Amino acid sequence: MQASQAAEEGLAAVLERLAERWSVVLVGVALVAVTYLVNRFAPRKRVLIRRVLILFGLYLLSFGLSAGLGAAGFAKAAATLKIVAVVLESFTVINLTALAIFELALPAMRVELVSITSDLLTGLAYIVTLIWVLRSGGMNPSSLVAGSAVASGILAISLQTTLGNILGGVALQLDGSIHVEDWIQLDNGKQGKVKEIRWRHTVVETRDWDTIIVPNASLLGSNITILGKRDGQPLQHRMWVYFNVDFRYAPQRVMDVVEEALRAAPIPGVATDPAPNCICFDFSKDLRESFAYYAVRYWLTDLAKDDPTSSVVRTRVYAALRRAGIPLARPAHTHFVQMETDETEKRRADKKNARSVGAMREMDIFQSLSDAEVETLAGRVQYSPFAAGETITRQGAVAHWLYVLTEGEVDVRAKVEGVSRTVAAIRAPGYFGEMGLMTGEPRAADVVAKTDVECFRVDKAGFEAVLLERPEIAHAISETIAKRRIELIAAREGLDAEAKAARELAERKRIFDSIQGFFGLSA
Repeated sequence: MQASQAAEEGLAAVLERLAERWSVVLVGVALVAVTYLVNRFAPRKRVLIRRVLILFGLYLLSFGLSAGLGAAGFAKAAATLKIVAVVLESFTVINLTALAIFELALPAMRVELVSITSDLLTGLAYIVTLIWVLRSGGMNPSSLVAGSAVASGILAISLQTTLGNILGGVALQLDGSIHVEDWIQLDNGKQGKVKEIRWRHTVVETRDWDTIIVPNASLLGSNITILGKRDGQPLQHRMWVYFNVDFRYAPQRVMDVVEEALRAAPIPGVATDPAPNCICFDFSKDLRESFAYYAVRYWLTDLAKDDPTSSVVRTRVYAALRRAGIPLARPAHTHFVQMETDETEKRRADKKNARSVGAMREMDIFQSLSDAEVETLAGRVQYSPFAAGETITRQGAVAHWLYVLTEGEVDVRAKVEGVSRTVAAIRAPGYFGEMGLMTGEPRAADVVAKTDVECFRVDKAGFEAVLLERPEIAHAISETIAKRRIELIAAREGLDAEAKAARELAERKRIFDSIQGFFGLSA
């Protein structure tokens, strides 16, 4: 019986050693696997692997010492180190599990938890595991708790500030008032995005490429503005752009010109609801200024790009005012002398006229006009600059004018099955909108400024004076327009030469008839 019992105990010891060795192997394999996955999918969390490696190293050390002391006959010391090894092994497994869940699995499912939550759960797992291991080893955990009560009290008194910050971090997570990725404004006016809420402090990254470390206790004890956040509404923050125009121009006209330009084409980073608007902000201050103050209000959707978006808004305002012939006001204290005479004004008009004539002479649509007719037409054009991104003409709109492009480049975009696609690009010198001018047809496509552009606008009234004087030029113009349109259609539909010629003939007749009807020419 004794021999049988000894054999059973020996077998149990062997199995226990094998199980311990296999646990070492399994924990090591799990560590390698989790390390690979973190390096592959969450490289920013590599620093967390270091803690697991330290625990695993201490576990191996205590396991080896326990085995060595047991072989040397120090059974009591070996048993104590064995308990330590089991605790370290458990902590290693807990950390690996936390990494796999909180840093790999949940982010893959687009579920983000702040570090305090994962730390609390990990700490709770530590406590439960430690109590279980100590009880399994025949130790009383309550004695350890009682023995550490005095030391805990002393630490609590000496670390009041730190504990306040820790409790503040917990409170921030419990009430959910501030979240990671929120844009906030601190009491000192600094703005930034919350990147992490830690135990002691909150990390805020500013637009200046700086990082602010804010103690959680002070964060709770001050007024914090959460930017762009309103219940049930998208993230967007109201911005202001100011400009000045003198009193020669009616406020309503200034506001209408600016609002039309800002709403005509979308601006990246600017919300469409609410739409941007312009207000007359104030008149002269203390009677020391000679202009009115205006402001554009828009709602920013990407809070990281406040200054770049405001810059785009300013370029739209500037271009819109130039098109409308409304100059920005000069400061009242600026002194300048400019001799304005009839001769000066004539030279300015002649310069504009010469530039218009030169641009129109390069356009095939005006080749049938005489020099006198071109000069007559050039004298009635309107200077129309546009900023990059502005929509110059809109598909389906009715506008009876043509644009002569003298500088820059535009994209021609047409909606195909509801999707806007770029079908052509026009570089200066060039023109577009000829069908609206000559036939009154709605715009066939959007034309959007790819760069800052300068145009001269030829309207129906200006062209009518030339066309009624010499109606026969309608034939040459209809031929030029038809040829241009069929070239685009042929490229898009792959027409052969015969089909192309037939389509061009039919299109020429259609356009000529439309010109006659639009301008009231006799057949």
